[in-house]
Amino acid sequence: MEHLEKVSTFQEFVQIFSQFGNEMVEFAHLTGDRQNDLKSEKKKARMAASRAILEKCTMMLLTASKTCLRHPDCESARINKEGVFQRMKMALEQVIEIVTDSRLNGEHEIAPISIYNGIREFKQTQKTKDIMEDLELAILKTCQCITELKRELHNSATTLASDLLKYHADHIVLKALKIAGAEGNLEAVAEYTCKLSEQKEQLVETCRLLRHVSGTEPLEITCIHAEDTFQVTGPQIVSAAETLALHPTSKIAKENLDVFCEAWESQLSDMSILVREINDVFEGRRGDRRAYLSLPRPGKLSGNLKTLKPVKLDAEEQAKISKLGLELRLLTSDVDSEAEKWEDQENELVRHGQTMSSMAYTMYLFTRGEGLLKTTQDLFQQAEVFAAAGLKLSSILHTFSNQLEDDDKPLLLLEIEKLVPLSQQLQITSRTPVQGKTATFTKVDTCIQKSKAVMIILSQILPICCTLLRKCKAGNGCYRPPGSWKENRIQNVSNEDGLEGKTVEAFGVKSLEHHVANLTFLESK
Repeated sequence: MEHLEKVSTFQEFVQIFSQFGNEMVEFAHLTGDRQNDLKSEKKKARMAASRAILEKCTMMLLTASKTCLRHPDCESARINKEGVFQRMKMALEQVIEIVTDSRLNGEHEIAPISIYNGIREFKQTQKTKDIMEDLELAILKTCQCITELKRELHNSATTLASDLLKYHADHIVLKALKIAGAEGNLEAVAEYTCKLSEQKEQLVETCRLLRHVSGTEPLEITCIHAEDTFQVTGPQIVSAAETLALHPTSKIAKENLDVFCEAWESQLSDMSILVREINDVFEGRRGDRRAYLSLPRPGKLSGNLKTLKPVKLDAEEQAKISKLGLELRLLTSDVDSEAEKWEDQENELVRHGQTMSSMAYTMYLFTRGEGLLKTTQDLFQQAEVFAAAGLKLSSILHTFSNQLEDDDKPLLLLEIEKLVPLSQQLQITSRTPVQGKTATFTKVDTCIQKSKAVMIILSQILPICCTLLRKCKAGNGCYRPPGSWKENRIQNVSNEDGLEGKTVEAFGVKSLEHHVANLTFLESK
């Protein structure tokens, strides 16, 4: 990284950045493994925040450095580049602190002050045995008041955050900055810079407010990470916009502004997920994913498997896959939100939807170098199982549609008609053997794209089915008694491609051990 800071020619930069990009991808995998090994949830959250910074900043560093080299006398371009380097250095220092379990400067970590921590410590006080009875009663009453205050603060904070995210969802200011910069209109850039600064302050204050109601230390750390990201990225967008306004015909300056704007949009998406996770914790759902294992546990059947040679992605490929992964994660959140609206959580449809959401979430984790899917072949196997689940879902939906009145069927049947070919295409893609780095990346990209498309349909199907069920219960429509439909909740997914005997409930570890043992894993250099 020090060499990149000092480069003075494009040729030197390209040579060093190519090596740097490969090292960052390898570093992402190593820190991902280390993150999974950590026992402290707090350290896991800090590591995840650091890895997110390094992942996003790598692409920013590419365009910021190229812009600075193309326009060496431009002060705003220099400020833009230095901001990225500084943020990456801070993230690397935090990774070192976590791995070595020490502070680089020898100081103790100062715990952030929040109502969450204050309430927690005040309730330890509550358990002290030698407190007088009247004092204990006073503490109990105070705790009740504080709990009520926390509830009100939580509602205010999450409502404010949700409203703010909706208000800025169209990214009007960012679009205006891009236009003004491309036109070389410094006056307009200055105008929209002020508006972006106001937006940044609103988001920063909201992150601080969310920190007080986060409910867990890992989420508290994520709130702090979000606050820091908005605080840093805002000025970086401004300097990138100023550079483009000074050099409106510069393609690299335009690309650089696009990259920083995408980072801002990505953080807004992350914040949306953060709000949902805070709500999950507050409502007792904890926000933790159900453990979904689609692969054998380490050590099982290892004698039957070939040694894997994982395919490494370069920085550009990793950035593309990470963006797709984020979109997949947002869709899993949408599906989970729709599933929570169902009165009967044991309904076969909603349970199958939740299972598919968990599968998609493991694929999202793969795009970040985390979770159980360690190699591209692991991803392809997960995609195959996910495709089978999609075909199973279409079968369940057909059974359900047969119980409905004719007037209620068309919309549901239309979605089923989309789901079946998509699942079949994903199944074919996941099984098609490929060789070479480029072909493997294309297959990874296609599998995630197809999985994303299936999740979009799932997010639309769940509310349709939920509405139809409520309509039937209210007497506004009818369907024949479910009978065998609910009794036969576990139905085999049968097809001619070797998936006979699989069941929705059996998509766990044991059912796939035999399947994995018979796979010929991809070996790619």
